[in-house]
Amino acid sequence: MTKRALISVSNKDGILDFAKELVALGYEILSTGGTKKMLQDNNVPVTAVDEVTKFPEILDGRVKTLNPLIHGGLLGKFDDPSHQAQMTEHGITPIEIVCVNLYPFVETISKPDVTWDDAIENIDIGGPTMLRSAAKNHQYVTVIVDSKDYNQVLEELKGHGATTLETRKRLAAKVFRHTAAYDSYISNYLTEEDFPENLTMTYELKQTLRYGENPHQKAAFYQKRLGSDFSLAFATQLHGKELSYNNIQDGNAALQIVKEFDIPAAVAVKHMNPCGVGTGESIGEAFDKAYEADSTSIFGGIVALNREVDAALADKLGGIFLEIIIAPSFTDEALEILTKKKNIRLMTISFAQEKQDQFKVVSVEGGLLVQEDDKFGFNEADIKVVTDREPTEEEWEALKLGLAVVKHVKSNAIVVNDTQMTLGIGAGQMNRVGAAKIALEQAGSKAKGAVLASDAFFPMSDTVETAAAAGITAIIQPGGSIKDQDSIDKANEYGIAMVFTGVRHFKH
Repeated sequence: MTKRALISVSNKDGILDFAKELVALGYEILSTGGTKKMLQDNNVPVTAVDEVTKFPEILDGRVKTLNPLIHGGLLGKFDDPSHQAQMTEHGITPIEIVCVNLYPFVETISKPDVTWDDAIENIDIGGPTMLRSAAKNHQYVTVIVDSKDYNQVLEELKGHGATTLETRKRLAAKVFRHTAAYDSYISNYLTEEDFPENLTMTYELKQTLRYGENPHQKAAFYQKRLGSDFSLAFATQLHGKELSYNNIQDGNAALQIVKEFDIPAAVAVKHMNPCGVGTGESIGEAFDKAYEADSTSIFGGIVALNREVDAALADKLGGIFLEIIIAPSFTDEALEILTKKKNIRLMTISFAQEKQDQFKVVSVEGGLLVQEDDKFGFNEADIKVVTDREPTEEEWEALKLGLAVVKHVKSNAIVVNDTQMTLGIGAGQMNRVGAAKIALEQAGSKAKGAVLASDAFFPMSDTVETAAAAGITAIIQPGGSIKDQDSIDKANEYGIAMVFTGVRHFKH
C-alpha cells in the first residue's frame, strides 16, 4: 500500500528536513501552493493535490483540498472492510500523515494597517478541515500542527515503522486545541457585542510556575497573544529568579496603579495592595516618597516605576530587599549595580498604553465574571463640593492623588495622603471606619493637614469624626448614602472640605 503524507504549511520552519526524512522512509508527499513550490525547489519529490483530486484549485485558492479523494483518505478506517471497499471503489488512497498549519490570521490582524479584506482572506477553511478530519481519525492517522513534534514523529517512524497510538492521541488533542484557538481569534475579531452569548478566549502557555499561592498548589502563567503590551505577560525579564504566582499577582497590581500617573511615580506593593505611592519631579524623588510612606512593608515587596532607573536610584533600590523592580528601562550602570543581587527580578515593560485590555476576567467556581476595566478617574468624575468650605488648591492636588490610589486598594479602602505621597492605607476591612482607623494610625502625626480618600460612601458620620480627630482637612468620596447629610454636617462642623465624585470603586 502506498504510504502518503499530506504537507501544507504556512510556517515552514523545519518542514524541508521533515519532508526529506519522510521521503527517505518511503512516503509519497502530497502538497499545495507555496509548500509544494518550496519542496520542488529543493528537489523533494512531491505530488500536487490537484493531481490526486483531478480538480483544479479554484476561487483564488479558496477551494483546494475540499474533496472526497482527500478527506476520504483522511477519514477512512484502515481496518474496516466496509470503509476499505468503498475507498477501493472510489480510488481513494489512505493518508497516514497530515502536517498542516494554518493561514496566519492572528499575525495578519496584528498589523496596524490591516484591512477587513486582508483579515477575511486569512481565515483558513481547508486547513482546519483537514486537521479535524485527521485528528478525528487519529486511531490510524498521525496529525501534526506544531513543528516541535516533527522529531518525535520521525523517531517513532524510524524505530517502529509507525507512531504509537498514545502519540497520535496526544497530537490529535493538540490539533483540536489549536483549531479551537484559531476559531476563537476569528470569532473575537468579528464580534461586536460586549457580552456575546458564548464567550471564547484563548491563552497561550507562557511558563509553568514552581507553585501557586502556596507550595502545595500547581500553577502556570498563560498570556493573551493579542493582550495588552502593558502587562507582565509581555514584559522582558533582564535578571533574577523565575517569577512566582504571587510575584505576577503583585506585579500586575503595581502596574495598574503606576499607569494612573503621567508625572514621575513609584509604587510599592505587598499582597496586591499598595503600601506606598510617591510622586515627584524626578523618579528618584518619587521613590523616596514611596519608601517613606511605609519603609517597613516595602521589605520583600514589588516596586513599579514609570521612568528609567539610573545608578543613583539603583543604589537606593539595591539597599532594600525587593522581589521585583519594574521600569521602562535601566541604564547600564543601574544594571551593573542591581544584578549583583542574584535573585532580584528586573523587568522592563512598554509604557505605551494604546493597547489596553478593555475587560477584566475573574474565575469563580463553575464560571467567569467579566466586567469593564475601571478607568474612571478624577477627570471623568462629576465633582461636587458638598460642604461649606471648598478645597484649597493644594488640597485639590492631594485629593486627585488619593482618588487615583484608593481605586486600586482592596475594599473597604481608605487612603490618607498629601500632594506627593500616601501617608496611610487601610485595606480590605469589613467596615469603613475600621479602614480609616488603620490608615490614620499609620499616618500618625502626618495626618494633620492631609486629605482622605474613600472608595465608597460613608454609611454614617463616624468616619468623618475619626478623620477630623486626626487632623484631616479634606475628603473625597463617592457619596450616595441615605445618610450623606450626616457626614456633610459633621464635615462642616469641623471645617473639613468634602467633595463627591458620584462613582464608587469597590475592589474585591
